[in-house]
Amino acid sequence: MKILLTNDDGIHATGIWAAARSLAEVGEVTVVAPDREQSGVGASMTLHAPLFVHSVPAEQYLTQFAPGDDTPPRSADAVRVPAVDAGSTPPHPITAWAVQGTPADACILALEQLVNPKPDLVVSGINRGSNLGWDVIVSGTVGAATQGWVRGYPTIAISVGSVQAPRYQLAAQVVAHLARRLADAPEVSPAYFLNVNVPNEPADRIAGVKVTRLGGRAYGESVRSEESFGHRRYWISRNRPVLAGGEGSDIDASKANYIGITPMGMAFSTTDERVEMVQGLVDGLELGNLAA
Repeated sequence: MKILLTNDDGIHATGIWAAARSLAEVGEVTVVAPDREQSGVGASMTLHAPLFVHSVPAEQYLTQFAPGDDTPPRSADAVRVPAVDAGSTPPHPITAWAVQGTPADACILALEQLVNPKPDLVVSGINRGSNLGWDVIVSGTVGAATQGWVRGYPTIAISVGSVQAPRYQLAAQVVAHLARRLADAPEVSPAYFLNVNVPNEPADRIAGVKVTRLGGRAYGESVRSEESFGHRRYWISRNRPVLAGGEGSDIDASKANYIGITPMGMAFSTTDERVEMVQGLVDGLELGNLAA
């Protein structure tokens, strides 16, 4: 099995190397990720500037995460500091590239240029922090995964439910299990697209696994302003929990310490009832009657 692994936390993030080590037990892994933190950029692409790519020594980055290592992130999860025990060498090779671009850029470059032969599976993560409900729209993790799915690849986006001191071990085991199952699963059209959220708890505190649907809004934004050299500048933060879940939602599953696995798709279209309501707004609208 050949696996493309990407993320939005950047090539230096411990989570992607936890996933790489675990997925290399399943198959050959190619890591293609942004060269820096890119959270919150959704599925944005770089269309008006060139993109630069350089290879990365995967064996050095793997020392960030050893099996059983769920200590808090080293140096804010952004600097390579060898683990005390980096663990055994995975049975399948890992190669890696860093992209000066967005998560979607990284996935597009990987699938269109860098990875040959093409992968059997695309994985995005392990993200530091949940991707729940409508917030998947702005998620760089899900944005990168979407680029794999729209190209017909089975795809998994996976996240851990904390930004502070995330525990990656269980999520790494979960994504490897799903990769094995997808390797043996019959092909479906459209391909599988799974958004997985793992609570930031030890395995013995996880209530179970639920197949879920997207909830509503998970977090709201707050804006802070300040004066700087005679100009007012603003900072947007997504730090106000809303957590509008509902029965069967990923948000409610997360609250109850369940691993939530949400089948995803492109369902931006609306209901027949809404179509009829909007039709009522446009009835009588004729181009010949519009003011010039």
